[in-house]
Amino acid sequence: MAAIFGDGRRGDFDALKRLFGLISCALVAAACTSTSYGAAAIEASQSGDQKSAVILAKKEVARFSTPSQCSRNRSFNCGTLALAYGSLAEYQILNGDKTAGETSFGSAKCALGWMDSANRPSATAMVYRDVSEAYWKMGDRARATVVFNEGRAAGADGWLFAASAAGTGDRGPAEAR
Repeated sequence: MAAIFGDGRRGDFDALKRLFGLISCALVAAACTSTSYGAAAIEASQSGDQKSAVILAKKEVARFSTPSQCSRNRSFNCGTLALAYGSLAEYQILNGDKTAGETSFGSAKCALGWMDSANRPSATAMVYRDVSEAYWKMGDRARATVVFNEGRAAGADGWLFAASAAGTGDRGPAEAR
């Protein structure tokens, strides 16, 4: 024990500082390696596993849908919640569940309404783009265009126009980017 904490008061203090430093580093490392459900959902979706993407996206939504994260009284992570709901809606639509997708899209719109107005145009563009693209990929171009136009009316910034197939006419999603 003397080797760890030293023999004198000064040595004990230095050893304690090193111990707390190691504990702090371990906590930071643990926090940095925590699971990102959103990133995992993107990977699952891109590999074609929409069912897993939906499950992971629901976990991401759960992280930010508590009153301490986003509510009428606290808009701390409402933008993040809106994006999570938008992604969930996209994966649900791509998985063939348009009803669940529309419900998640409605929740995303609600979270957008609670967020700070300065960041709302960008978040609005991302949410509406995700949902519009999902419908476009599923072949429902009419609904994709309606969602795109709703996004424009809701105040989405220019990213919606640059990234959405519905906003570029008859080009496919890959050509729109």
